[in-house]
Amino acid sequence: MAYRVLIVEDDQNLRTFLHKAFREEGYLVDAVASGDDGLAAAVAGVQDCIVLDRSLPGQDGMTVLRELRSRGRRTPVLMLTARGEMAERVRGLEAGADDYLPKPFDLPELLARVQALIRRATLAADALIIRVGQLTVDPSSRRVTVAGRVVDLTPREFSLLEYMARNRGRTLSRARIAEAVWNYQFDPETNVVDVYVNYVRRKLGEMTDGTEIVTVRGVGYRLEEP
Repeated sequence: MAYRVLIVEDDQNLRTFLHKAFREEGYLVDAVASGDDGLAAAVAGVQDCIVLDRSLPGQDGMTVLRELRSRGRRTPVLMLTARGEMAERVRGLEAGADDYLPKPFDLPELLARVQALIRRATLAADALIIRVGQLTVDPSSRRVTVAGRVVDLTPREFSLLEYMARNRGRTLSRARIAEAVWNYQFDPETNVVDVYVNYVRRKLGEMTDGTEIVTVRGVGYRLEEP
């Protein structure tokens, strides 16, 4: 599964450079130029890590970070800043940043830090069984049950259901599902996402508590919580 990174950086040259660098490393990348757009993208989307500049037009990076944490978003955040003073770094970490890198920086170090943050978050998430009503998804054993009944899924079906379970309650576009589960750009002419969603639906069967994969017309799918 490809990991998604959100870059919030107002310097166009640096933003373009980072977008290209992360894409070449196999990441799915979103890049915006302001704090307001960064907050909107972080709230609306599903990212594995956010690279957040400290000084931004609109809401600054610290304000964006505090707002994300106040909303319960635990996505790992690495802050970039031209301010390298220790006190500034401490303020960023206290506000909820997971790492802090002063400018100028070496690209290999930034990539390594982002990779470490994602790995740490993934290991922590994988250790937890995901429960959505009568549905349980255990990433460590790759075991799925519905009301105690074991459901036999193929590896691709499991990846699809796990992705939806981790993002339960959120509407996920077909393009985003395709990128996350199949690691390719979505072709609007293909119905592979719809086919696999139907496979998973049939295998899960009817859940009596209201847990279900619902179709959001014209957009994609959402795993509905009871």
